[in-house]
Amino acid sequence: QAQLVESGGGLVQAGGSLRLSCAASERTFRSAAMAWFRQAPGKEREFAAAISWSGATTYYADSVKGRFTISRDNAKNTMYLQMNSLKPEDTAVYYCAARRPKYSATYDWDEYDYWGQGTQVTVSS
Repeated sequence: QAQLVESGGGLVQAGGSLRLSCAASERTFRSAAMAWFRQAPGKEREFAAAISWSGATTYYADSVKGRFTISRDNAKNTMYLQMNSLKPEDTAVYYCAARRPKYSATYDWDEYDYWGQGTQVTVSS
């Protein structure tokens, strides 16, 4: 069964940086749009960033634009989220997600078919 595994979360001070990784178990994800979502305690899951299957097109939530960068390396079946200038409000569990191959990236979490288990990011003030 296809799997996504996140890593790279942790505790960082405000203003610091982290890089999250999402490793896919199958080559089929090379043709799949992928995204990062996050969920803070007591809040709904929200979109953070998405990337087309080729990596040519990226999308960002306004709250992270200019601070976060999404990228992917299809040769390694891995997607990344570089997070800079972190703020306490970025504290959340971060999830990577993938659509079925050939479908376009979207902001809606319920249109993604595959999910990782999540990785905790905590930003202290």
